[in-house]
Amino acid sequence: MDNQNVPCLSSCTGPAYLPNETRTSSSGEPVDSSDIKPSGGMAGADIKPKCMERAKKWSDEVENLYRFQQAGYRDEIEYKQVKHVDMVDRWPETGFVKKLQRRDNTFYYYNKQRECDDKEVHKVKVYAY
Repeated sequence: MDNQNVPCLSSCTGPAYLPNETRTSSSGEPVDSSDIKPSGGMAGADIKPKCMERAKKWSDEVENLYRFQQAGYRDEIEYKQVKHVDMVDRWPETGFVKKLQRRDNTFYYYNKQRECDDKEVHKVKVYAY
C-alpha cells in the first residue's frame, strides 16, 4: 500500500468513516456498511481510504488494527477484499481478532488479551473512508 497518496485526517474534506462506524443515509436512517458497494463497473473493486492518521492511544479498535497490520493488511476492509471472506475469527470474550491468514497463506494466531504494547501504539495506522 502506497501511503503517499493518503493525506492526514486533518486535511480531509467531507465526512470520513472508520470501518466500524455507523453511517446514516440522507434521510437519517442507519445504513448497513455491508450494503455499501464501491463505485465503478467492477464488483469487488478496491475501496481506497481517504485519510490516514497514526493512533495516539490504545483502544479496542487500535488493538484490532495492530493485528491486521502485523499480518500485512491495512485493516479489516482490505483483509476481507484480499481473502474474500465475510467474517474474521474473533475471541468472543474480548472481540479481538483471533486468527488471520497472511498473503503468503500462513496464519497468525492471537491471544485473548491485549498484544499491542503502549510503545507500539504510535506505529498503528488508522484509516478513514
